[in-house]
Amino acid sequence: MTAPPDLPAAVYVMDPAIADEVLPEELRTRLSGLVRLTPGPSRSTAQAAFPAAFPAALAEAEILISGWGCPRLTADVLAGAPRLRAVMHAAGSVKSLVSEAVWERGIVVSSAADANAGPVVSYALALITLAARRTLTSAARYGAGWPDFAGRTGADGTTVGIVGASRIGRGVLAGLRQSDAGYRLLLNDPYVTDEEARRLGAERVELAELCRRSAVVSVHAPLLPETTGLLDAGMLGLIPDGGALVNTARGAIVDTEALTRACASGRLEAYLDVTDPEPLPPGHPLLALPNVLITPHIAGAQGREVRRLGEYAVTELERWLTGKPLRGQVTREGLAHSA
Repeated sequence: MTAPPDLPAAVYVMDPAIADEVLPEELRTRLSGLVRLTPGPSRSTAQAAFPAAFPAALAEAEILISGWGCPRLTADVLAGAPRLRAVMHAAGSVKSLVSEAVWERGIVVSSAADANAGPVVSYALALITLAARRTLTSAARYGAGWPDFAGRTGADGTTVGIVGASRIGRGVLAGLRQSDAGYRLLLNDPYVTDEEARRLGAERVELAELCRRSAVVSVHAPLLPETTGLLDAGMLGLIPDGGALVNTARGAIVDTEALTRACASGRLEAYLDVTDPEPLPPGHPLLALPNVLITPHIAGAQGREVRRLGEYAVTELERWLTGKPLRGQVTREGLAHSA
């Protein structure tokens, strides 16, 4: 199907290995009724040549549909894309994609972070459930014999501290609030008022108090200069013995060396979907500890779930072309405080 010549020109550029999953044939057909769609570097493009092919792909484009692996929109790249007016990002964070030059040009940016948040929320809730039951510690002791019922740990009434009322943090709060486990919820976020925290079903507290009172601390803050190393040795040391840390946000928010010491001593459990560095080098002590679960950054959309990102981006494009407000619009000011 050939698009009418008066439709705006669009190009989709993302890691060739996932492009067909994010934008399967039916979504590209839907796009063909909206824009004159051109694929960026294809699966046949050598991975090493992929970034070099990027500027040429944008030469005539008015709209970029980007995704994981899309090279950064630098001033030099944009100089070769004089017609570019909008970026619809079929993934979460745009921090690795958007440079200051994008804002200077007045280019509209939308992210599918909302579509990516659902899987992360579900994953974080699962990890918190495991952490509240001290699952890793129980599993490690299983070989020594079946524990008696008096020694088992349940989740009822567990205090969970949420660090960051981000999109995902709010979703996790909602999920915990709806649980029948009767969780007591604490929240630390410098941009949230006491009243807003109450509406989210939590008590707003300073970070040190959150750590002192929480059996499970779950991290959902963006990685910013002020959050890098936020959970350092001092803060981790405040979490009660037998507590747990859950991190599905960014590894560098937690001091890896301090966390390693706390877990190696047996004092804390850790449930980590992100680490610093990422991945951890082979032989890192965290990888061998029985009270630490590490997964390779899989909380976000995986497999067939990534189609949701493409659907979100296509819907955003439809809204933009018809003058409707974008649901996932990213602004320069908002990006400074987000993931």
